[in-house]
Amino acid sequence: MLNLAACDRDSSGSGQEFADTNAKEEGEAGGNGKAMVGKLDISQRGTPMIDAPFQAPDGRTVQLSDFVGKPLLVNIWATWCGPCIVEMPMLDNLAAREKDRLKLLVVSQDIQGEEKVAPFFEDRNFEELEPYIDPENGLSFGFGTGVMPTTVLYDAQGREVWRVIGAMDWDGAKAAALLEETLSES
Repeated sequence: MLNLAACDRDSSGSGQEFADTNAKEEGEAGGNGKAMVGKLDISQRGTPMIDAPFQAPDGRTVQLSDFVGKPLLVNIWATWCGPCIVEMPMLDNLAAREKDRLKLLVVSQDIQGEEKVAPFFEDRNFEELEPYIDPENGLSFGFGTGVMPTTVLYDAQGREVWRVIGAMDWDGAKAAALLEETLSES
């Protein structure tokens, strides 16, 4: 069983609590000691990348297909989403560990764009993560989950492998196992 957490699309700014479960296994609890609870979804396996423009850290407009050629992990998140924020340091660790085998994008869905995302990144010392932004929420609508975070893994040819709807312990053994099959093929 994968343990995860998620936020709905309400950006009211009020904090959202993680689901409280009895998870005891190592790597399943979030930073506040409560388990992260969500869903692994393979129903879209084999489908091509969605075609939605978003903004790169240098201001250029990019789309997911610009990153074909290496497995790609895309995480949509927002600064107001508690589980998203908890996940970010783990995603940074993952990006550092797997940078030779995986490209990892974290794409903010904050409608205020750079105004909200730039200070968030300035306050943190991410080693690998860069502030991609999607204030039009094209990726969020394209993924169609209505939940953040949502993280989608694409293979090197740009086909979806799986998605995690909700937050996940990206430093844990379960995440490593989910990623390994795709990463070992590239």
